[in-house]
Amino acid sequence: MSFAVSSLNFSNAREVLKEGLEAIARGEHECDLGNLVQIDSASVAVLLAWQRAALENRSPLRFVRTPASLVSLAKLYGVSDLLPLS
Repeated sequence: MSFAVSSLNFSNAREVLKEGLEAIARGEHECDLGNLVQIDSASVAVLLAWQRAALENRSPLRFVRTPASLVSLAKLYGVSDLLPLS
């Protein structure tokens, strides 16, 4: 799954979460985050929800081209070990 949006924050998190959950349900196992330029703590929450859904489906999820700002935010919140960010 690839992002057409350049932001993932409180204003659009619910919509992006839903789209991602639908993609995971269809069997997607890789998420390209390379287009994201605007993020906030909602971004981390969405990624955690996707990861939980993927684990429940027994389908590993991998995040690629993760912006450094999102990696830093995940580290700040102490959840970087829970998310396969690259």
